[in-house]
Amino acid sequence: MKKYVAGIAVCLAVAVPAWFLGKLFPVVGGPVFAILLGMILAPFVKERAVFRPGVTFVSKKILQYAVILLGFGMNLSVVVETGRQSLPIILATITTSLVIAAVLYRLLKIPSKSAILIGVGSSICGGSAIAATAPVIDADDEEIAQSISVIFLFNIIAALLFPAFGSAIGLTNEGFGLFAGTAINDTSSVTAAASAWDGIHNSNTLETATIVKLTRTLAIIPITLCLAFYRAKKEKNTSGKSVNLKKIFPFFVLFFLLASVATTVFHLPAAVTDPLKNLSKFFIVMAMAAIGTNTNLISLIKTGMKPIFMGLCCWCGITAVSLYLQNILGIW
Repeated sequence: MKKYVAGIAVCLAVAVPAWFLGKLFPVVGGPVFAILLGMILAPFVKERAVFRPGVTFVSKKILQYAVILLGFGMNLSVVVETGRQSLPIILATITTSLVIAAVLYRLLKIPSKSAILIGVGSSICGGSAIAATAPVIDADDEEIAQSISVIFLFNIIAALLFPAFGSAIGLTNEGFGLFAGTAINDTSSVTAAASAWDGIHNSNTLETATIVKLTRTLAIIPITLCLAFYRAKKEKNTSGKSVNLKKIFPFFVLFFLLASVATTVFHLPAAVTDPLKNLSKFFIVMAMAAIGTNTNLISLIKTGMKPIFMGLCCWCGITAVSLYLQNILGIW
């Protein structure tokens, strides 16, 4: 553990203020602050070999532990019961985002790992989905930082504009809850938009939006498993050698599922699950701090326009499909 201490200490030094800044500005969120602060420290950390082992440990292993702990916030019986109505919309929006990302990846020649992270982050649950997917496809820190930045941009736009937009087009309270839960990427921005709607309309859409968002989160499981098999097949075709699937299989996602099952079966109380959920969120902030210290800001800016355009197209596609299906299903 001695070789990890210095790097872990740096990540903690960035994560703690980022965590509190995220609490003060929830629309932005702790992970984005952590990446930004990490980028500021990057020139100092990169030149010191003593920090590298700990920073790598945090950006890889701590990120996986965060996903596992995320499972303790998932009561599957509640999600299934309340999420059934939203399931067709969720499946349609996820498919839309992934298809758009796949098409633009070929048309714009965006790096495949960045395209996957943006497509998955847009369609499932923002930072959490990126955290789960990145180790499976072996994405580097700059690709993770870039995709998180793209997701963050459209999270803020959605959180600020969607309540007024929903009122303008005449969405019901239930309709806006479904809209926010399916068309906004990150949990913090879903919460911000739904809370703003409740403040305007004196309603209780926050619960609906949150449960729809949790239902989307479950898509992490099949997506990461499919990506693991896809990577194994691709590497075999490229190198001509069989790939040891065990080495790249996302076992941490199975632990995420086990944590969800344990929460559901044993009816774990909030006194147990809430601290674990908060620890999961802090681990994500900590991992983003590590990723920020390994990110070249200039390179990120130079290569940023195509990923931003992809994020915009995914976001617009999800928004349009969510509203269209609500209209067809008579929820709007």
